[in-house]
Amino acid sequence: MKDYQASLEKLRRDAAEAALIRDLATNPTKRDMFGRLAQHLNQLADEVEKAMAQASRGADI
Repeated sequence: MKDYQASLEKLRRDAAEAALIRDLATNPTKRDMFGRLAQHLNQLADEVEKAMAQASRGADI
């Protein structure tokens, strides 16, 4: 479970960094690319959270 938590934290940090770069970018192409990257990383983090919840529910049974 610690691996999941570490992966989740890294994904959230990377998403926040991509969002920051998006916000600071002056080039519209880079702004769009980093926006999509931030969104994708957040979606991956959401999936890791779901997997963690499912794993903990399975361990409780």
